[in-house]
Amino acid sequence: MSYPIHNKLVIGIASSALFDLSASHQVYVDSGEEEYRKYQEAHIDTILGKGVAFPFIRRFLNINKHFPGQMPVEVVLLSRNSPETGLRVMKSIAHYGLDISRAAFVTGKSPYT
Repeated sequence: MSYPIHNKLVIGIASSALFDLSASHQVYVDSGEEEYRKYQEAHIDTILGKGVAFPFIRRFLNINKHFPGQMPVEVVLLSRNSPETGLRVMKSIAHYGLDISRAAFVTGKSPYT
């Protein structure tokens, strides 16, 4: 089923811009991919802090509250992170009440293969 996006402002954003993933990234740098996945699984219920673009995205999503029938803004989360990180990110989205339901987590792979 296609999703109509005409007459919408569609914003793609990286998960690392929306949320502060610096601690997770440091685990990846210091210990590698397997420890990174274990870290994310162990912290699955720990809400991520707000990233540098969080206020920007929240303001754009607030436009939808003024036009509930049209919902003119759509935010799509794009991430090279793992599915484990994806679960944590989606829980953080729900925690902060952000209206984001579309995301792609590609585990470092190209989305264009």
